[in-house]
Amino acid sequence: MHQLTTPHEEQPLLTAVVSARDAALLAEVVELRAKNKQLEQALASRAVIDQARGMVMALAPCSSERAWDLLVDVSQHCNVKLRNVAAALVATTRDKTLPEPIQRELRRGLRRLHAADRR
Repeated sequence: MHQLTTPHEEQPLLTAVVSARDAALLAEVVELRAKNKQLEQALASRAVIDQARGMVMALAPCSSERAWDLLVDVSQHCNVKLRNVAAALVATTRDKTLPEPIQRELRRGLRRLHAADRR
């Protein structure tokens, strides 16, 4: 039987296989850490968004879905991420001023909600 490689030649091949496996494992760990960080951020954002949603529900009063839609509309009209709109609204409970563009769009959204309820 003819041997394709000698034991001396196999060592670099084995090292390459182990290194490739290590590299794949490292890539997977990096990817999982990134996903974990994204999930942590999403959970933190979600809590603030839910608080803001509750505030809108108390102001309007309206359903949770309508409060969500209003916050999304404010976010889109102001070109500000939803989590930042929510954080700004929640910060008003700590005596922070709501930025003027968000304030303006929130007023418009609340007026639209009230007008829709009168119909």
